[in-house]
Amino acid sequence: MNDIAYTVTATLPDEATRVAYLTWLRAGHVDAVVAGGAISAMIVRVDEPAAPPRVQTRYVFPSLDAYRTYTQRHAPGLRADGLQRFPPERGVIFTREIGTIL
Repeated sequence: MNDIAYTVTATLPDEATRVAYLTWLRAGHVDAVVAGGAISAMIVRVDEPAAPPRVQTRYVFPSLDAYRTYTQRHAPGLRADGLQRFPPERGVIFTREIGTIL
C-alpha cells in the first residue's frame, strides 16, 4: 500500500494575511492534522511566482483509509476553524489535492 500525499494550498490576499496564516499553522493546526492521522507535514511558503501570496501545507498519510478517516473525523472541525479565521470574504482561497506517492 502506498502513502498518500495531501496538499492544501492557501492563496492569500496580502503578505500580512500570509504571516497570520503561517502563525496559525505553526501554533497547532499542523499538529492537529498529524494527530488526526498524518505521519508527516511540511509548510511551504511559495516564493515563485511571488504574487499572489501562497502557502502550501503538505501532509503524508500512511494509506488512503487513514486519509479518509482523517477527512471524516477530524477535517470538518479543522476546516471550519480555518474558514472562520481566513474566510473567502477576506480574499482567501483554499484548494486541496490528494495523490499517491510512488
